[in-house]
Parts: sequence; C-alpha cells; structure tokens
Amino acid sequence: MNLSPALHDRYTREHLTAREAQRLAEFIAWGPAVFQASRLMVKFGLLDLLRDSADGLTQQQLVDMTGLSPYAVKCLIEASLCIGTVLVDPDTERYTISKTGWFLLNDPATRVNIDFNHDVNYQGWFDLEQALLNGKPEGLKHFGPWPTIYEGLSSLPEQVQASWFNFDHFYSDSSFPEALKIIFDEHHVRSLYDVGGNTGKWALQCVGYNPDVRVTVLDLPQQVAMMRDNIQGRPGADRIAGFGINLLDEAAELPVPQGDLDAIWMSQFLDCFGIDEIIAILRKAAAIMTPATRVYIMETLWDRQRFEPAAFCLTMTSLYFTAMANGNSKMYNTEDLQACITAAGLQIEHIHDNLGQGHSIVVCKLTEKQ
Repeated sequence: MNLSPALHDRYTREHLTAREAQRLAEFIAWGPAVFQASRLMVKFGLLDLLRDSADGLTQQQLVDMTGLSPYAVKCLIEASLCIGTVLVDPDTERYTISKTGWFLLNDPATRVNIDFNHDVNYQGWFDLEQALLNGKPEGLKHFGPWPTIYEGLSSLPEQVQASWFNFDHFYSDSSFPEALKIIFDEHHVRSLYDVGGNTGKWALQCVGYNPDVRVTVLDLPQQVAMMRDNIQGRPGADRIAGFGINLLDEAAELPVPQGDLDAIWMSQFLDCFGIDEIIAILRKAAAIMTPATRVYIMETLWDRQRFEPAAFCLTMTSLYFTAMANGNSKMYNTEDLQACITAAGLQIEHIHDNLGQGHSIVVCKLTEKQ
C-alpha cells in the first residue's frame, strides 16, 4: 500500500496514550448521540451565538436568545462540553466555542457532510451489517424499493435529494477549474463523452470553457431526462447531447462516435460500482477508443490524500455506498483502480494529483501491443 506521507504517519504507528485511546473508544460507542447533539448545536444556532459573543454566554443567556427550554439548552451544552465543541469558564459559567466547534460551524465540507449523513444516511446506517453480509444496499429501503440509489435519485424526498446533490457537487465542483485546464489546455479535447454525467453540470462547464467542444452525456435514462431539463436554455446547451444507457446491462454498449472521440470523462463515477463492474465499464470504453482517445478518471483516491481528515471522510463514504447506494462499491485506492484499468486493456499514462478537495485525474490510453 503506497500511502501519502500524511497517511503513512497517521496509520502506521500508535499516537494515543492509553487514556486517550479509552476516551476515543467511548466516543465511538456514543457516536450517534455525539452526531445528533452536535448537529442540533448548529441547527438551533447555539454555536453561532457562542462564536459571535466576545466574552461567552451563560446557559440562561442561550435560553433567552434561542427560545429553547432550559432543559434543552442544558442537555446540549453539557454534551457539547464533553464532546469538545465548547469550553466553559468555571468561575463565570460562561461558555465559548472551541476550535473543533468553529470548524463544525464554518468548514464547508463539514457542513455538507453533516447534512448528507443526517438526511441521506442516518437511518440506513442501522442496516450496515446486513448490507455488508448481503452485498446489497439494505438501508435504502427507508426511502424506496430501488436496487440502487441511482434509480431512485429523482424520486427521493426533496431535502434528501438536495443533501445528496450538495454532497456530490461539493467535492467535484472544487476540482472543475483545474480539470478544465487539463482537459482543454493541456490535451486540447474537442469531443467528449461524459459518462455518468448526472445533472449535466460538468458538460455545461465544458461548453462554457471551450466554444468548440461537443459533449455527449451518458447516464441512466431518467438521469438524462433530468440533465436535459437542467441545461435547457443555458449557454452552450446546443452542443450537449444525451444518451440513455444502463452500463450494468451486459448487452449495453457505448455508442460508436460519429468522427473522432478525443476523451471519455468519468468523474466520481467508477466509485459507484464494484470491481468487476468497473472492469466491464472500462472494457466498454476501450471498445470504442482509438490510440488517440484518452479516458480521464477523476476520483478522490483515499491513499493519495495530502491531509488525513480527507482520507477519513473517504473511507467513511465507502460505508454509504455499502448501506445506501449499491452495496458493492467504495472509495478506492490507487492499487485497486490500477488493477481495474489493466484488466480492461488500458494503461495509465499520467496521474494529476491534489485537485480541489483532493481529487486525482488518472489519464488512460489503450494498452500498447508488444
């Protein structure tokens, strides 16, 4: 396993004292309560008030300013003190926000993750055990009967759908500016298949960045319909086409391009599938490629992260895929992805690292025949 320096330091030796390790074990045991209490400290505005106060606030002041009952404030503030998101002055009994509380309130990634876990995942986590044993997203039944979350995405409750898309777009959107330069300035792409194009957000970025490129979004038929509605009337929409396809259907093939195809783009897409499925999808891509075509795979590979908290978030996201999304995929590391690429008859030409929130773009070409 080729871990980045930060991950190697964190994951290959013990950092905690025995007492610290014991506290972390209890923190894990009470994890659901820790999460909900912290979420409500944000939702009810308690952390906002503490952040904005110069000298801290008493429990009674928090009651007066929020309209919550003394009981509710007392339960939340005492729990937060032990969680570590607030601090107290024992002489004045005034509470202030801690560094952890500040990040909980102000870090955009943390806020997106809170909403994603509460709205999309929280009930489904209860069925993680069965999902791991059965290889199916057993937690998804809390929302509907679909085999994967993708078939049901357009039918999810509004708030759940919003949190899902906010999570999905937050991580990819931060990488788009650098990705556009790689695709169009370094590689001069003019024709592109956007596989798993979702709402068409990347396709719109492409046609907005380059006035000559033509993009075909390939996704499930219901997703293509959502994409068409989303891009309607937007600049460059006339250069975006849609093609409905279920890539898990063994008989489904990527459409043979009319003319040259410069690029096949897969952003945060392959992590939605199991290993055998990834190989099958990449083989479908290889079947329509020429030696000049490149596959661009943009993923947040957990072993290549510069900062350890990112790797933590990614490996936890794997459990979302298990319980809620499809039951058999995850956030992969470089070794996993490279094995799939090789098995599909492709080879890695170059890897661009550290884009946006920790993405890598893996550039692949057809394997050169010996």
